[in-house]
Amino acid sequence: MNNFSKIFTCLCLSAAMLSCKKDNDPIVVVPPPSDGSKLTLNGLIGAEAGSSAGNSVFVDFSADKQTAVARASWDLGFYSGTDFKVILNHSMGATAIALDKNDLTKVTAADTTALALDNTLAIGQGAGGFATIDPVEGGVAAYLAGTVIKTVSATDADNKVYIVNRGAAGTTENRGWQKIRVIRNGNGYTLQYAKINETTFKTLAVNKDAAFNFKYISFVKGAVEVEPAKANWDIQWGLSTYKASATIPYTFSDFVLINFVGGVQAAEVLTSKVSYADFKESDLASATFVADRDAIAGKWRITSGTPLGVKTDRFYVVKDPSGNVYKLKFVSFISNDGGERGKPVIEYKLVKKGS
Repeated sequence: MNNFSKIFTCLCLSAAMLSCKKDNDPIVVVPPPSDGSKLTLNGLIGAEAGSSAGNSVFVDFSADKQTAVARASWDLGFYSGTDFKVILNHSMGATAIALDKNDLTKVTAADTTALALDNTLAIGQGAGGFATIDPVEGGVAAYLAGTVIKTVSATDADNKVYIVNRGAAGTTENRGWQKIRVIRNGNGYTLQYAKINETTFKTLAVNKDAAFNFKYISFVKGAVEVEPAKANWDIQWGLSTYKASATIPYTFSDFVLINFVGGVQAAEVLTSKVSYADFKESDLASATFVADRDAIAGKWRITSGTPLGVKTDRFYVVKDPSGNVYKLKFVSFISNDGGERGKPVIEYKLVKKGS
């Protein structure tokens, strides 16, 4: 074979290899956002009362997808953002308080006697009040700044022991109390935890994941999956810690959170201004969007007084971080409006597609 033939053969082989490589490269196709749908949310695990539905349900409008997760499946959430924050299980009415100690092995039942006597960690009953729960309203900055468990310090000795009442809202289970301490582990966390009377403790490493708002753990099962990736949900329906009044925290059924940590915003629209059916893209200019945890909350329904059921004088507009905007209305949630408690029916429609 002469030199020209060799060179020609090599060029052909190289071209063939490049062609094969190009053909084998995966092509990522992003599906268009859903045009809208009607969903019955799966809030019930079994035969529990609908007002105490065992699931939290996450909904992604653009994918027509709901994800049901048992409320009691987790205890703590660890923030995946730049700060080092830890949240309590709001869906179980969990509470916590800091001790003036930084060594779990030095904490005994004696440290919790006074807390038990005055019901400090009993939500809505004792002296703890809102100081023992994470913020129930406002935006992400206020929420993260106000968590019961303070920012995890880079100086280990500054991180205190907390007593956590795991909560039992809507269940008959006695989930008990736990003593915990969290320290930093590089760009992640190390959780130390034990039951109150235990003299040794377990440790669990929790890594941040930028695709999620929080990573979750259970004192019983370790790392657990709870909320979907932050780009994959818009609202969460279920029981949540909120407020009965300005001074009394309360576990609130049928509460709707927006994915405020993930950048979702919502606006309430009264039908006296424009009906759900008539609301269109040109009406968005008059909508006031907020990024607060309780932008929707329980404002969409009536559980006492007359008439019971979904409020028909309002609906909501929800904007996701991709710019997709949906109008959302609640169809039913209780027998009085033709629904079933624990299985609310929602309807949503794409108003504007994100760019």
